Amino acid sequence: MSSAPAGCGNCRRDFPFFAADTPNPVYLDNAATTQKPRCVLDRLQTYYREENANVHRGLYDLSSRATQAYEAVRQKVADWLSVPDSHAVIFTRGTTESINLVAYSWARRRLQPGDEILCSEMEHHSNLVPWQLAARETGARLALLPVTSQGELDPSALQEPFTGHTRLLALTHQSNVLGTINPIADLIQRARRRGIVTVIDAAQSVPHLPVRVDELEPDFLAFSGHKMFGPTGVGVLVGRKELLETMDPFLAGGEMIRDVGFTTATWNEVPYKFEAGTPNIAQVIGLGAAVDFLQELGMESVRAYEETLTEAVLELFQSLPEATLVGSAAHRGPVFSFALKDIHPQDAQFVLNKEGIAVRTGHHCAQPLLKKLGYTSLLRASFSLYNTLDDVTALKQGLEKTLQFFS
Repeated sequence: MSSAPAGCGNCRRDFPFFAADTPNPVYLDNAATTQKPRCVLDRLQTYYREENANVHRGLYDLSSRATQAYEAVRQKVADWLSVPDSHAVIFTRGTTESINLVAYSWARRRLQPGDEILCSEMEHHSNLVPWQLAARETGARLALLPVTSQGELDPSALQEPFTGHTRLLALTHQSNVLGTINPIADLIQRARRRGIVTVIDAAQSVPHLPVRVDELEPDFLAFSGHKMFGPTGVGVLVGRKELLETMDPFLAGGEMIRDVGFTTATWNEVPYKFEAGTPNIAQVIGLGAAVDFLQELGMESVRAYEETLTEAVLELFQSLPEATLVGSAAHRGPVFSFALKDIHPQDAQFVLNKEGIAVRTGHHCAQPLLKKLGYTSLLRASFSLYNTLDDVTALKQGLEKTLQFFS
């Protein structure tokens, strides 16, 4: 049994990556994926060593134990996010698959020509391209909430965001480029009053913020395990139960059926009709360990600690006039995209890498947003609960050396 995690700021000791004998980089690519705590790695190993069996398929003891471990995670996720019914928790391969599930199983079967899908200009491709395809297939129109130069949703557009044709709102909770935390609670409630279905991309918010589904009341909410210290290859879609029950399956095969004939089939109950085939059992169980880890820390504590890091990083950029921080939202998470004057992001990343600092470059799966803001590529430093003020200092020193190198 792994020990309880240390408090935020000290929990670095719970991550073997940072205790390795070989030098590791100052890891600032947490918006892409996070390192894994010992409790997650141990839980994965325990499953494969002692519990490995398929789930829902056998009555023998080993299979029963695997099934119990797998299903226990469904309840853990529901408890953690305050989901009223654990059967509304569906396991997927990640946020991308979760959103595509809704786009295929709900949107493509219900949208009609003239209907409107409303997204924003700051969406990750995973919460934009599925709706482009749904609009093309159904004749619906894709509309976009504009983003200001400060990286926030345009307040004038938020006064009346919906039209009489809006059927679906798909919005990120926290931007993976700008760090902006959007006012989703207000928008969800306004959408509900008009009968508009809401889809929330919570991939960047669930690892950093307290999220309560029972208070937000989205119709769908999606996130990924690997961005919240869990394994890759597992994600979650939380759906409104009454909507899920009306939707057809996304994938077909074993487990998602109730009865099969040679020419027809009927579907299993929710959530199983959306979990076709052998699931990623070990990854789901590892996700459960990640939930335990975050629950023991407390999401309020995580948020408070990361706000301290955020303030320090903002001070860093204020001290470097050659660095342009893209996005200055007042309500934000620890994600910082930036440009260095007259230095291509890939060139800057080369120097930072030599200094042992891992940041990301590119369009960050948000090409339309970067184009609107006048960029084709940006550097991005994203922090998490195991980062420290020493990492902020290292980033500042690395940027200073980069500027000096190219001066």
